Amino acid sequence: MPSDLALSQAARPQQPQADRAAERAERAQLKSRLRRAERMKQLKAFGLIAPLLLFLLITFVVPIADMMLRSVHDTDLSEVWPRTTAAIEQWEDRTQLPPEPVYAAIAQDMKDSRANRTIAQAARRLNYDANGARTFVMGTARRLPDTAESWKSTMIDIDEAWGEIDTFGAIARASGPFTSFYLLNAIDLEKTATGEIVSAPEQEAVYVDIFTRTFVISMTVTLICALLGFPVAYLLANLPPKIANVMMILVLLPFWTSLLVRTAAWVVLLQEQGLVNDALIFTGILDEPVRLIYNRIGVYIAMVHILLPFMILPLYSVMKGIKPVYMKAATSLGAPPTTAFLRVYLPQTIPGLSAGGLLVFIISIGYYITPALVGGAADQMISYFIAFYTSDTVNWGMASALGAVLLVATMILYGVYNRLIGADKMRLG
Repeated sequence: MPSDLALSQAARPQQPQADRAAERAERAQLKSRLRRAERMKQLKAFGLIAPLLLFLLITFVVPIADMMLRSVHDTDLSEVWPRTTAAIEQWEDRTQLPPEPVYAAIAQDMKDSRANRTIAQAARRLNYDANGARTFVMGTARRLPDTAESWKSTMIDIDEAWGEIDTFGAIARASGPFTSFYLLNAIDLEKTATGEIVSAPEQEAVYVDIFTRTFVISMTVTLICALLGFPVAYLLANLPPKIANVMMILVLLPFWTSLLVRTAAWVVLLQEQGLVNDALIFTGILDEPVRLIYNRIGVYIAMVHILLPFMILPLYSVMKGIKPVYMKAATSLGAPPTTAFLRVYLPQTIPGLSAGGLLVFIISIGYYITPALVGGAADQMISYFIAFYTSDTVNWGMASALGAVLLVATMILYGVYNRLIGADKMRLG
């Protein structure tokens, strides 16, 4: 027997087709209005963050992209010696000197660039690759005749460097518009005239050692900051609020002083007649002053003092959120204090420790002022040489290449850190 519900449904008149179509149209219109409202919300949200995105684009993304481009972009020679850069492509057998048209193109470009007073740009670019190139380029340009039966023999007679294959290898590598010269040089490699990549001569292979020194100093500073910052953060997290607030002011005090002033203060304190040596001699720890400045010890002391707050603050933030009941529970279950600390408390501080360590390391690898003022010649980090090529020699290609290698190396180390520890465990607060 059919149920009452079935009979009721059978008796209900069928909804007209027009009403169902109207309902579908109304639902579609409602969905359209909802989508439009959602898009407006997204546009408003994007409008709020657009100034920040524009600021990051102008001050962060564009400079980094420009740096990466300058490390491979090379038009210094092609701008002033266009005939030479076009003719050097005819040099097919790189084991022999180039043909006469190449010499003729170089001679004509030399005369034109000397007349236009742009020859110094070409000479400077070639000097990056071939030592002494500036001297023989400028000298040859002054002594070139107006005409010659053979530009090849004429130029070789003026300077023997034009009879060496390496000279034209340098010209070929500088012809642009893109080059691997700067990046290879930044990792102590070079490309021969035949295109083979080989190690740079021992007296020129310095950058790998400088990068190694930079990372060793940064790692050492990070470890010292962790060893010193952990107990300070623990003390701050467990002291009464009034005392902890006073100590926190002392931790934050370095931020209110200029970096240059703090570094200069260490120069005064660490010199042989400074307060540190005087105090050590007065207390009988030392019999005579020791050298604490313009060496690696001074670099470590000054950098640790400057970067220590960056380790303490993330650790303090994490430790403040660790409930004391965990340690009490561990000790009540029979764990010795040391075991309870290592197995219960320390693992909970890993997010702050990793955040502080990463922060200190990233900041320290780019330090320039502090090692330059308190360190010696053997203590300068890669930032010193980037500044040297940027301002002193105006070799922006080399400066960009060193910066690019440093950026890539840092990203690789961060990837290793993320794989071993995990960036999700890092916490600043």
